[in-house]
Amino acid sequence: MFSKVGQIMLYVDNQDEAANFWTEKLGFMVTSEENNDQGMRWIELAPKKGTETTIVLHNKEVVANMSPELNLGTPSLMFYSDQFEHLHSDLQNKGITVGEIVNMPSGRVFNFADNEDNYFAVMEK
Repeated sequence: MFSKVGQIMLYVDNQDEAANFWTEKLGFMVTSEENNDQGMRWIELAPKKGTETTIVLHNKEVVANMSPELNLGTPSLMFYSDQFEHLHSDLQNKGITVGEIVNMPSGRVFNFADNEDNYFAVMEK
């Protein structure tokens, strides 16, 4: 049986630029960086130390060449924040594309775009 989601694979055009966005703009930390010396490199990120589910940045072109059958589209991710309005303002102040706050039946939500124009959502928790 499954016990939890361990990693979310995010396929990007430029791993270094993506890692910079997630760390410098969003405050994530690099938990590990690996390279198998055969062109496969991955960067694991987490919003804070001890987070169970991490994001792993993979080079989209390398993965497409290794496994052309894979769907390399951006996953639809929902992040939670207990400092929702502060996060919304902070992302805007950093020049990140941020959507308006929307009231949903499950709570308030906004979206933001990363450096490659992939959109993700944030929900107030």
